[in-house]
Amino acid sequence: MTQATPNLQQARRQWLENGQSIAGVLDERLAQSWRRSAQAGVQPHDTRDVPDPIQGAHLNDVLDSNAQLLAHAKPVMDFIYQQIRGSHSMVVLADAHSTLLHTQGDRGFLNKAQRVALSQGACWKEDSRGTNAIGTALFERIPVRVRGGEHFLEQNAFLHCAAAPVFTAQGDIAGVIDISGEPMVSQSHTLGMASMAARMIENSWLKAAYPQYPRVHVHPRPEGLGTAAEGILIMTHDGVLVGANHAAMQMLRLSSTDFFSSSLEQRLQQRMQQFLLRADSAAVAALRLPSGQRLYVRAHASTPTVLAASVGSASSSVSVDDGMELPVANSPVTRADASDDALARLDVGDAQWHSAIAKVRRIINSPVPLLIQGESGVGKEVFARAAHDSGPRSGKPFVAINCAAIPESLIEAELFGYAPGAYTGALRSGSLGRIREAHGGTLFLDEIGDMPLGLQTRLLRVLQERTVTPLGGDSVEVDFALISATHCPLQDAIAQGRFRTDLYYRINGFSVKLPALRERSDMAALVVQMLKLHGAGQQVVIAPALWEAMRRYVWPGNLRQLANTVQTACSLLQAGETEVSWHHLADDVQQALLAVAESQNQAGHGAAAGLQSQTSGLMEDRGAVEEVAARSLKQQTLQAIVNAMADCGGNVSHVAKHLGISRQTIYRYLRKAQLQ
Repeated sequence: MTQATPNLQQARRQWLENGQSIAGVLDERLAQSWRRSAQAGVQPHDTRDVPDPIQGAHLNDVLDSNAQLLAHAKPVMDFIYQQIRGSHSMVVLADAHSTLLHTQGDRGFLNKAQRVALSQGACWKEDSRGTNAIGTALFERIPVRVRGGEHFLEQNAFLHCAAAPVFTAQGDIAGVIDISGEPMVSQSHTLGMASMAARMIENSWLKAAYPQYPRVHVHPRPEGLGTAAEGILIMTHDGVLVGANHAAMQMLRLSSTDFFSSSLEQRLQQRMQQFLLRADSAAVAALRLPSGQRLYVRAHASTPTVLAASVGSASSSVSVDDGMELPVANSPVTRADASDDALARLDVGDAQWHSAIAKVRRIINSPVPLLIQGESGVGKEVFARAAHDSGPRSGKPFVAINCAAIPESLIEAELFGYAPGAYTGALRSGSLGRIREAHGGTLFLDEIGDMPLGLQTRLLRVLQERTVTPLGGDSVEVDFALISATHCPLQDAIAQGRFRTDLYYRINGFSVKLPALRERSDMAALVVQMLKLHGAGQQVVIAPALWEAMRRYVWPGNLRQLANTVQTACSLLQAGETEVSWHHLADDVQQALLAVAESQNQAGHGAAAGLQSQTSGLMEDRGAVEEVAARSLKQQTLQAIVNAMADCGGNVSHVAKHLGISRQTIYRYLRKAQLQ
């Protein structure tokens, strides 16, 4: 194990024993961190007060609440790990509270790191782990390197770490990415790698979060545009600043108070319209700021485009029989509400969804409890989180509890917490409990209809008295906004004796029902969002036959099922492919959608037969009419295959992808044609 240098060991001992200065041995920022660690009561030799890693439902909630950070960080972590593979090291992602969300690295070092709980679910906050790269970088809000014995806890002296914070679009800390390992990680370039990784995550997240707004890319050198070092600014079509990456905030000296209030034209002292008119044409303009700094600028506008289809001309619009167009990844998402809070970002065109958002806006600034109803997968938790982020408690904790997922034997301790030593197996430090964790913020009770009756009584008392009594402890006052959700009709549960009437009226201050996916009119816009979220190329479209089946399918899993389907399809797209087709689907979804397509074909056969019977009067036998219609459809299909074979140079695989059918179907039609 790598230990501290003799000078550092001696300085540590003298500092702990008689308070002698350590500024000459440690970097001043690390020296300040050591002082903070000591003031927080961290003991260099004693780790009994270090919190245990979170697990189970609590960990799942933390992962869910950081889903966007994880989605954009994992590809970057894969890239960084490929650069350091085999060097006895690992890459770590933590959230804004220093809780480790994801790790990957060399197996031997991962096992070694496990001994000091450098693993998923562990908290590396400075006030409990002492000086360390993750916790100290979050505290200082800058990249930090901590080598060997510079760690405050002596058990961590084998670690050499470099960490950089990841910022949100409004300048808040979203998390931190860290590279930890053996002495090679002490090299200065590792801190640069961590900083670059943080910038890559920020840029990816920022571009995906605001596809509907213009972007302005800036850099002091024209060659810097398009690199990880560029600044990116998001603004409304009226020029109001919505978000920026950390590089842009530093270049323009922005603060969190500038967003949603400042004009980008004021900042740059230039009219942005002229840049937007040339957006996406690779035009670069040079600007000189009031400070004298020169910046090079490229704008990317978000202008309405025609939804393209991959069959026929790439620029033609394609509509199905009710006017719903095919989704394409570069299509804009229109919203009915002009504001840009979290609720507005969910409003992509459906009247029922817009109505629910408009109603909730009226009560989010009041203490009225909200009840969200709807089938599983319709987005109840997403809606609840958006209501929280759009209300006065935004930025405070949002604690989600799935009442159907916690074992009944643990649910009281999970919700209400417990005092130290309350029962065998309890954490030494006790537990706040999920309700107290929501203090000051929002408590979201998902699937509340599945909560056991006995627990309903205790929850009712909490809601009435606004106090929590942990196991083995005294009552504590709590303050939170309450949002509940259920997939089952609570009135039926009351009639069956499974749900308390008084609790129902306590949680149902205001109720909204979210529509099922099959009831929504904005499915094309939703798919566009999902294609963008999962990194589909700018011209990726859904094959017309597949899209027709998708929009007619009932989607029993609702948005959750649709999102999984689109994510799988994007993952299976090969380099250069611009069309999502049948072979990009999971087998079960493919079978379900093919059944829809087959059903539609059969309906079309019947319609064709009826029309021919009415207009010709020559065939009275229904079976004969259907046979003629079916034969005509087969002839059209064969002709389409023949034409595609000519266009694709006889490449059956390309034809199959182009038409959205299997190679076996193509061979079957061609064999039949040869026999005729």
